[in-house]
Amino acid sequence: MSWIENRFEEGLIITSLDAAMNWGRKSSLWPMTFGLACCAIEMMAFGGSRFDVDRFGAGAFRATPRQADLMIVAGTVTYKMASRVRRLYHQMPDPKYVIAMGACTVGGGPYFKYGYHVVKGVDMVVPVDVYVPGCPPRPEALLEALMRLQDKISAQTIARPATRRAAAAAPAPEPAAGPIASPAPAV
Repeated sequence: MSWIENRFEEGLIITSLDAAMNWGRKSSLWPMTFGLACCAIEMMAFGGSRFDVDRFGAGAFRATPRQADLMIVAGTVTYKMASRVRRLYHQMPDPKYVIAMGACTVGGGPYFKYGYHVVKGVDMVVPVDVYVPGCPPRPEALLEALMRLQDKISAQTIARPATRRAAAAAPAPEPAAGPIASPAPAV
């Protein structure tokens, strides 16, 4: 139990702290420079001056996962590359977010049906927050995905869910009287 719990009215401090933390998180997303195939060219255009991703706070592409909190997986993920994608994901600090960009990343693309080497979606390797369909998706679609991710970050809270607080405050139910039925032994 922390020192601040149960000192103020419910929602007084947490709401403003949530708003401040979420604003900071959504306004300073640092994507990792990470492209696997042709979708990476569209991701490079997304980072260029024409689309001006800096206005969303995500223009500082980082070359190391330890400084990035957004992984944009752009391109075909093969089984050989999947372990490296997972390793890079685990090296990122929390909170970390993933955008799956392109048909090959989202579901294996045309290579999954005829190839044995393609993972059917990067969500089998790392958890994905936002999916961007298309082959290749336009930079505008990636901007839309970034805005959807910012909306998702804005909705996060650092407070415990109300169901757990209510369950912790409620007394434990009394066990029913009578013998406990045990399963029949296997024959």
